[in-house]
Amino acid sequence: MPSRTLSILLLVIFLTTAACTSQAASPPPAAQASQPPSGSKTLTVLAAASLTESFTELGTMFEARHPGVKVVFSFAGSQQLAQQLGQGAQADVFASASKKYMDSAVTARRVNQEDVKTFAKNRLVIIFPKANPAGLKQLQDLAKPGLKLDLADKSVPVGQYALDFLDKAVKDPAFDPQFKDNVIKNVVSYEDNVKSVLTKVSLDEADAGIVYVTDITAASAGKVGRLDIPDTLNIVVTYPIAPISDNQNPDLAKAFVALVLSPEGQAVLARYGFLPASD
Repeated sequence: MPSRTLSILLLVIFLTTAACTSQAASPPPAAQASQPPSGSKTLTVLAAASLTESFTELGTMFEARHPGVKVVFSFAGSQQLAQQLGQGAQADVFASASKKYMDSAVTARRVNQEDVKTFAKNRLVIIFPKANPAGLKQLQDLAKPGLKLDLADKSVPVGQYALDFLDKAVKDPAFDPQFKDNVIKNVVSYEDNVKSVLTKVSLDEADAGIVYVTDITAASAGKVGRLDIPDTLNIVVTYPIAPISDNQNPDLAKAFVALVLSPEGQAVLARYGFLPASD
């Protein structure tokens, strides 16, 4: 091979090798862009659907006190959230509308029993569309033939609490012994969370529903009317909260629980109609 041709060939090989080495030393721009901002953290909170408004405000308060932290909520029926935890879902905090489903998380070893704290209580209320098409005036009217009633499924805390209310009512002389059976006959739909019951009733898709008092927010108050349930028949609902035992942000998880239990956190919950845990 002529010396000139050999020299050109060697030069090409050298330049190609140098280019490959340079590319390997610097990761592609896409890989660099995918890295999260330095120091940022995400706190994931699984919370009962009835906590949507109050916990959203508490999340904003927590972020203001912890720069660089983003609070991400997953609101759903407590039974769904407990099931997700049992299947290994990753999260930092669990707030339930039922002791039953917090106990389920403890049994699944996703929550330590000693970390569980009661942070609020709630009550049931009957709601109906603002126009009140069924003409509801008293609790006994829930058994009127043809009334369209929307309830949460019994696997949902508020759904079971509604059945507990009906069980109390049939023992009261003011109600017919067949009251519960007649009310159940009027159920046209069972929902997987309490917010779905509120939505169905506010859209006139049902004549009545049973939700928590706290679900009648400023936004929904103009769309639904209410029938209060007396103390003797009502259900006092207990809300427990706890950090997830294997969470990725133990200090932040404890801080969020502490905020919920603090006077400031309790004041937020009270504004949304929750009763204090000690009440």
